[in-house]
Amino acid sequence: MSRVNTPRLAEGDIRERPAAPRGAAGRTRMASPPPPPRLQDRPSRFRVMLRRQRRKLRPLLAFAAVSVVALVFVGLVGTLGTGANFREKFGAATARMGFRVQSVQVTGNLKTPEPLLRAALGVAAGDPTLTFSPTAARARLEGIQWVQVASVERRLPGTILVHLTERSPYAVWQHDGRFVLIDRDGNTVTDSDVALFASQVPLVVGPGAPKAARALIEALSAQPTLMARLVAAVRVGDRRWNLRLNNGCDVLLPEGAEAPALARLVELQATHALLDRPLQVIDMRLPDRLVVRPVAETAAPAGNPVPNAVPPRKPT
Repeated sequence: MSRVNTPRLAEGDIRERPAAPRGAAGRTRMASPPPPPRLQDRPSRFRVMLRRQRRKLRPLLAFAAVSVVALVFVGLVGTLGTGANFREKFGAATARMGFRVQSVQVTGNLKTPEPLLRAALGVAAGDPTLTFSPTAARARLEGIQWVQVASVERRLPGTILVHLTERSPYAVWQHDGRFVLIDRDGNTVTDSDVALFASQVPLVVGPGAPKAARALIEALSAQPTLMARLVAAVRVGDRRWNLRLNNGCDVLLPEGAEAPALARLVELQATHALLDRPLQVIDMRLPDRLVVRPVAETAAPAGNPVPNAVPPRKPT
C-alpha cells in the first residue's frame, strides 16, 4: 500500500477556512435569541412615566419657551422704546434695530393726485416698518375715487411697494348743473379736472345716465360718422336716449334698440344726406316710420317793431 505525502504547513502559514456557501448545498446557523432582560436592567417607574408623558410635555415646554422669549421681548421694548403706548414703543425699538422705512415705491399712478396718494399711504421715509399696516393702507387708497384696485406690500427691512389700478374716464356726466367724470361701470371717478377730459370722452346728461351710458357709447363707437357729430346724449325718463348733434338737431332713439336705430341713421345719411339738412328733430321711436321736423323759419313776432323801420308820422 502506497502512502500519500501531504505537505506540512509551517508556522504562520495558517489560512482561514472559506465560508460555507449559502443555498441548498450549505446552510448558515440561526442566530441565537437575545438573553432575557435582567431585573437590574429594567427602567424605573419614573422613567416609564416620563416616556409616556413625553408627547404631552413637548408642547408645554415649547409654550414655556415662547412665553419666556415674549416676556424678554416685551421687557426689551419697554426699556428701549419711547412712546405713549405699546405700538409706539414697539415701533421705536424695532426702528433702532434697523426696521425703518427707507423707500416707498409706487407704480400705476397716472392720474391719482400725489397729495391724496401720500395722505392715504400714511407712511414716510424714517417711519418704523413693522408698525405700518398694508391692509389699512390699501383700504385708504381704494377710498380715493381715481383708484379702482390697490396692492400694498411690505418688504423687510424697509421697503414699501404700492401698485395702483386706476379708473379710466369713460364719459362726463352732467347732472343738476355739476360735471363729473365716470368710468365704464358708471362709478364717479372725480369731480375735478373735468375740463382736461371733456374733449376726449362723450357727454351724458340726466338721471340714470351713468349706468346706461356704456351700452350707448359702445353702439356709437361702432358708428364713427355719428360719434363725430355728437354733442351730448340726454337720458329721458331713465328709459331711452336723445342725441344732440353739432348742427342743433335732436335724434330721438327708441327704447332698448339704440344700435339698430343708429345703423339705420348712418344708412340714411349715406343715401340721402339726412344729417346735412336743416332739421330740428329726427324721431326714430317708431319701428315702421321716420318722422322729421324741419327747422322753423325765423319771423318777427307780431306787435314788435321791425328793425330799421321808419316810424309813421302823426297827423297834423
